[in-house]
Amino acid sequence: MKSVDAVWQVGRLTIGSLVRLLTPLRNYGSERVPRTGGIVLAFNHFHWVDPPVFGLLSPRAMRFVAKVEAHRIAGLGQLIRSFGTISVRRGESDREAVRLMREAVRQGHALGLFVEGTRQLAGVPGQVQPGAAMVALQEGVPVVPAAIYGSHQWKPGNFHPISVAWGEPMHFDGLPKGAKGYREASAEVQRRIHALHDWLGEMHELGRPKHATPPA
Repeated sequence: MKSVDAVWQVGRLTIGSLVRLLTPLRNYGSERVPRTGGIVLAFNHFHWVDPPVFGLLSPRAMRFVAKVEAHRIAGLGQLIRSFGTISVRRGESDREAVRLMREAVRQGHALGLFVEGTRQLAGVPGQVQPGAAMVALQEGVPVVPAAIYGSHQWKPGNFHPISVAWGEPMHFDGLPKGAKGYREASAEVQRRIHALHDWLGEMHELGRPKHATPPA
């Protein structure tokens, strides 16, 4: 895993610098992310630029989860695996992916999940799937929700502003480790992400102040 962390350090200097060059960014509330221990970072998803933006603005290196089709693309697959990205088969039970996700947080890493399961082309956050809640409940780790805003309008060269807001860590100790608990936790994660996204919309209307506190 030390080699993965080294890749993240290099990636932030190279890919991260390119992202900053092409995208005016704002980052709100990242101090809420615990700096140590296993954790699930739950994101909404609009555009392929979202992973490098979240990767750059997160205070922690993370183990992203990406669809198996991305891993099969020549060049891209090798690149994302070097960052520790876990492969998952969408639309079916993938026990190996679940095992690796649980193992990542058990080992004290941050797991990055695009919780809707696919990009939301309408430009608004969608329904949260149960993966993040399942890992959090089974391993007893918190979920930090985060929303991205503006990336659905971004294209290389148009310099459209993108902002990210982070919520407070969410703990689900009182929920059952089963389908009912996963549904309840996922609904709360969804509510928090949607609230953060709406708040970011307000910040964009105000000209994106440098300092502002997102809703919890």
